[in-house]
Amino acid sequence: MRAKHKRSGSGGAGAGRSGRTGASLYQEITDRIIAELERGTVPWVKPWGSAKAGLGLPSNAATGRAYSGINILILWGAVIERSYLSQNWLTFRQALALGGNVRKGEHGTTIVHADRFVPKDEKERAKADGDEPQAVPFLKRFTVFNVAQCDNLPEHLYAAAEPLPVRQIVPQAEALIHGCGADFRIGGDRAFYMPSGDYIQVPPQPAFFQQIDYYRTCFHELGHWTGHPSRLARDLSGSFGSKAYAREELVAEISAAFVCSTLGIEPTVRHADYIGSWLKVLREDNRAIFRAASHASKAADFLLGFQADAEGTDREEIAA
Repeated sequence: MRAKHKRSGSGGAGAGRSGRTGASLYQEITDRIIAELERGTVPWVKPWGSAKAGLGLPSNAATGRAYSGINILILWGAVIERSYLSQNWLTFRQALALGGNVRKGEHGTTIVHADRFVPKDEKERAKADGDEPQAVPFLKRFTVFNVAQCDNLPEHLYAAAEPLPVRQIVPQAEALIHGCGADFRIGGDRAFYMPSGDYIQVPPQPAFFQQIDYYRTCFHELGHWTGHPSRLARDLSGSFGSKAYAREELVAEISAAFVCSTLGIEPTVRHADYIGSWLKVLREDNRAIFRAASHASKAADFLLGFQADAEGTDREEIAA
């Protein structure tokens, strides 16, 4: 909540611009997200308790790079719906290059990569007018396969990370919260980020039913905190009930899910009452979920960078 005034979608085979228009691909994915929200299923916090794969961001098994933005939501959905055991993915050619193969009859999962190009006529117009040519955005479609759909890959690619016990999760969460340097003020019975004062207010830990809910709440508010003009500079001006407010809440919810899953915390819906406003935004703009997921990835990366800094400092102190 905000108080008013107060990570590889490319590489390998399966790449290419879709035969369908980019607009229809935006709509196809948006319609899928809308359908899930209408069923009361929030795509970034699906029933992880029934999932066989461990928590974490989906990664490309060949490069080790985590996927980002909308592709995280797409691949999480596939992992849960198809009961895959792993968060690791490959293109068809990457599987072959690693000495493995995709099993016959397996169906891949479509992910996307946003790119831009300058049409020939735009280049000619810009040259004639002495202007900068305007690039046109488009989506490229890729097909990837979970390693559970492949045979004969190196054994370590099939290994699933063991879930961390709470006693290990809490120190990591605390390190990130302290490492980011955000102004946390403990007290009261509400949690919110105050853009004008650039501080976060959260109730004390005993006020939460579970200790882990305190950290889920902190990461939601830290998602808003990343949007300050001195950080990632998002639009935080929206008043409660406005489209701008709903868009920013969507970013904070998704970024918190990305951070929580990285730390081994099962994501939950912090503000289920906002689902109606999210649906309105998505129905009116088929690129809204793409932008929200992109902003959420940037916010999560920004926050998780402080965890890496803290771990580096710890290693230096041990070495000293």
